[in-house]
Amino acid sequence: MRAMTIPEPGGPDALVWSEVPDPEPGPGEVVVDVRASAVNRADLLQRQGHYPPPPGVPAYPGLECSGVISAIGPDVAGWELGREVCALLAGGGYAERVAVPAGQLLPVPAGVDLVDAAALPEVACTVWSNVVRVARLGRGETLLLHGGGSGIGTFAIQLAVALGATVAVTARSGKHERLRELGAAHTIDYREQDFVKEIRRVTDGRGADVILDIMGAAYLARNVAALATGGRLVVIGMQGGRKGELDLGALLAKRGTIAATALRSRPLDEKAEIVRGVREQVWPLVESGAVRPVVDRRLPMTEAARAHRLVESNDHVGKVLLTTG
Repeated sequence: MRAMTIPEPGGPDALVWSEVPDPEPGPGEVVVDVRASAVNRADLLQRQGHYPPPPGVPAYPGLECSGVISAIGPDVAGWELGREVCALLAGGGYAERVAVPAGQLLPVPAGVDLVDAAALPEVACTVWSNVVRVARLGRGETLLLHGGGSGIGTFAIQLAVALGATVAVTARSGKHERLRELGAAHTIDYREQDFVKEIRRVTDGRGADVILDIMGAAYLARNVAALATGGRLVVIGMQGGRKGELDLGALLAKRGTIAATALRSRPLDEKAEIVRGVREQVWPLVESGAVRPVVDRRLPMTEAARAHRLVESNDHVGKVLLTTG
């Protein structure tokens, strides 16, 4: 089979479509013939040599895919050959086939195209596990999302609105209309506006109950300032750096909490638990149309370098998909 390999770390042209060995399903695994994968920021970091896959995971990128089950290993129940699925991966999605732990499989939701389903697993698992499980976002609360135009952001807007929350997002001004269409009540241009002042203004001085952050160090102090009393800050990315100064006095005064999580490195049983929760609680919202995959565009897998340049430019809204056919 062919897969997108990285012979040497570097820019987008470091991605090379190459012949690689076919995967074989181990115990508890199935092989999926990939119809599509999606580009995530982690893929860009891996290509640059900064985010290697966990041990035992294929060396090529891709944290999610959709496709059809073509082989089933020992100790797998509840899945059959030919079933259309999408899957959460630790890597290997930029390929024609990939072996997937059965606990990380999801059925393609009713009403969702098989290719577009590749836009769902990573964002659904990330958003649900952090916004619902970790931050406990509740009806009537306010969620502040950084990177509102990303795959994470566009999914989180819809899920939070479906849960009865009010959503504010930071994003480039050119994306604001689309994000409001998805349900964002307040849009903030992070290049021109102070998001701390804006979130206080739109909440009558109270601040955000939950903040989902992709920036890390660069936003740490301002995120704490933007929290409401009892607010919860969840950090899931470090695009703005790894190390920042934290004013514990400000956090204590607000009785606030900070959590930092990662999905890719979790043990298989934890990932399987998250996938079960997504299937039980999020998939009904997708099938009802309350939450839908947001796809900026589809590109052939062989044009992965072009897709990486697009994501790096931050000119997209939602997911950029890579298709095998």
